[in-house]
Amino acid sequence: MRKHDVNKMVGGKVKKPGKRGRKPAKIDLKAKLERSRQSARECRARKKLRYQYLEELVSSKERAICALREELEMYKQWCSAMDQGKIPSEIKALLTGDEQKPPQGGGIKVSKNNKNNNNASTNGQS
Repeated sequence: MRKHDVNKMVGGKVKKPGKRGRKPAKIDLKAKLERSRQSARECRARKKLRYQYLEELVSSKERAICALREELEMYKQWCSAMDQGKIPSEIKALLTGDEQKPPQGGGIKVSKNNKNNNNASTNGQS
């Protein structure tokens, strides 16, 4: 090597003098700003979809809770009637074997042991 060579040999590699580290990329600032704006728009759209999904989920859960409360109220009324010595017509139907007829709500047959399946046909009769 010559003395006036600017490049240095270190560990078998040629190193050039100058600043160390990563050089700043020559990116157009307007393009970078537009990419940032586009990314923000996409982020807001994803957020909006996520909130819509969560709101739908909450409303469906609220509807399920209302249906379960109605069912619970129906069972409370049945228990209250039985405490007074009255047998509700839905339970009489189960005990007398009328469950062999297709329920009004659909074509599912209900066994005597499974009173919960009878809800489809008895929910409207509370």
